[in-house]
Amino acid sequence: MFRQASRSSICLVAAFTRSKLPITRSLVTVNYVNNHSQQKWNKSIEQNRFYSAKAPLSLKTVEERIKLVLSLYDKIDPNKLTMDSDFFKDLGLDSLDHVEVIMAIEDEFGFEIPDGDSDRLKTPKDIFRYICDKEDVYE
Repeated sequence: MFRQASRSSICLVAAFTRSKLPITRSLVTVNYVNNHSQQKWNKSIEQNRFYSAKAPLSLKTVEERIKLVLSLYDKIDPNKLTMDSDFFKDLGLDSLDHVEVIMAIEDEFGFEIPDGDSDRLKTPKDIFRYICDKEDVYE
């Protein structure tokens, strides 16, 4: 129905262009440009297909990525960092630092950790277990 209406409006505008009015000529030009760009856009959508999923995670890669994110955080000493070190007691982080660490982990792994769950993540090992459970990593 939309195509029929647009075709009839194009024919109507084309009839007006014969009258040599500059306004109607610009309408035809705009309509042609819009149709041409719409066709290009439709072709680009049809040609791009995304069938890939995330790369599978292993226990080793999860642990390495967690250690990397935590070691790059400027308030954590990489020499003191172990999987069992407590963020508050051993590493000297405060609650705001903890939130920043959790946000960095969320960015690294591409999903959001709810506030209720993030409060329970006190060590890198807790984060490791949480991510492995969330992403179904078992090896």
